[in-house]
Amino acid sequence: MTSVGEALVVELENRGVSCVFGIPGVHTIELYRVLATSSIRHVTPRHEQGAGFMADGYARVSGKPGVAFVITGPGLTNTLTAMGQARADSVPMLVVSGVNALPSLGNGLGHLHELPDQQGLARKVALVSERVETPKGLSHAINSAFGAFQSGRPGPVHIEIPLDVAGQDISQTTPAPAPETVRELDTRQIALAADLLATARSPVLLAGGGARTAALALRDLAERLDAPVVQTVNARGVLYAHPLGVPASPSLGAVRDLIDAADVVLAIGTELGPTDYDMYASGTMPKLNTLIRIDLCPDQLTRHPAEVPILGDATDALTALNTHLGGNGFDRNGATRADQARSAAFDEIGSDMQALNAVLNIIRDTIPAAIIVGDSAQPIYAGNLFYDHDRPGGWFNAATGFGALGYGIPAAIGAAMADPTAPVICLTGDGGAQFSLPELMCAVDENLPITFVIWNNYGYQEIATSMLDAGVTVVGCDPTPPDFEHVARSCGMPFWRCDPGNIARSLRAARDVSGPTLIEIQAPNSAHPL
Repeated sequence: MTSVGEALVVELENRGVSCVFGIPGVHTIELYRVLATSSIRHVTPRHEQGAGFMADGYARVSGKPGVAFVITGPGLTNTLTAMGQARADSVPMLVVSGVNALPSLGNGLGHLHELPDQQGLARKVALVSERVETPKGLSHAINSAFGAFQSGRPGPVHIEIPLDVAGQDISQTTPAPAPETVRELDTRQIALAADLLATARSPVLLAGGGARTAALALRDLAERLDAPVVQTVNARGVLYAHPLGVPASPSLGAVRDLIDAADVVLAIGTELGPTDYDMYASGTMPKLNTLIRIDLCPDQLTRHPAEVPILGDATDALTALNTHLGGNGFDRNGATRADQARSAAFDEIGSDMQALNAVLNIIRDTIPAAIIVGDSAQPIYAGNLFYDHDRPGGWFNAATGFGALGYGIPAAIGAAMADPTAPVICLTGDGGAQFSLPELMCAVDENLPITFVIWNNYGYQEIATSMLDAGVTVVGCDPTPPDFEHVARSCGMPFWRCDPGNIARSLRAARDVSGPTLIEIQAPNSAHPL
């Protein structure tokens, strides 16, 4: 006999899943029956929200869906926040949950972990939510979930298995997954876009998160067109230290001026959302003259209509544009335009943000090619405004899009699980760290070489500043942080405390440790200076 729960694990193996983040419970025991003897590694977070954030970080680094196993009711609701972040940032995530027995659903009988409509709740956030109501239904649910990862813009998907179905015998093997379909590019749209770019006088490229795996093709096109490349938060690193790179927020006036002056704008894998393009909530967007868009999602292409919409993968579309343009090269004064935008943008962010940017540069230069995973902390805000990272896909955080606090620590754990060879640095504030501090022990359990860096300004300083700017008396922004040295000691982790100027010394010391480490940076002008 093979149960539905056992068959699910086997099918995940068949689809290349090698790691699952989860907390077992009485409603998911059947999912664990063969997990220990499978090739899948199980990682136990301390909270289901952590499981979701770990799956998110894992997916961003591995390029494969991150998978979380959670229990019925509170297990799923705890994971919904992480699913919201994944939905906002187009991160492929599979959440498998239990649910109460089929006859009880929707009847309000007071069963353990009961919700009025668990699947209805999941459907509000997930791209797809499937319930396995019979053993034969498992195949459909898995195909539907993984099909959502392959058919367009990725995001979170959900499968729930009722308590009375999980242990039932499945009489037939789940069919092998259908081969991934390759979306054919519209060659007419490619030709039209190439012609517009070839005849443009001052083109500008906008790179979003969808371009982070297309760095080489993007660089080739930018150099061929001699066009500046503005990088949103999730695209940082695609043109590190390149004369055409503009690693600055398109919300900044200097960057908007660059975009406004373009006669043709090519937007690649970016939703043109306000957390990137209107960070200051002015209600305005940069001008997008003669807009060409490349995106996987047909719905996304209709939200900001373009003269030339191209439906498809960024690498494929950029490669096709390069091929169509051939050996032609252009002189559009691109490097000068990019340099002027960079210099003006850096001046625009002001001395406080410039100082924080200097800290980020020290971190990058001390630990090259690191994956820096951030929470909503002041250095992260500064970096999202202006920061050039040295690794495509190596700078990501939760301070844009859904904006979930507590993301950094567990997402860094997922990132380290995805690439054990990469140095991983988690950069979080003392406030955000307290949302998910127990997850440090998960990093200890897995002996992951993560350097957790806590920017300690003893409260929610960014929110306090916003309240003062709005003329509101500051309330609720001074939660007392724990003694992080004692936290590290209780976790068995090496600890260093420093000011921003001495971070390099602490990072080098942490680099020589095989497991997780903790560094506390005492922020300047904090309530408790060194």
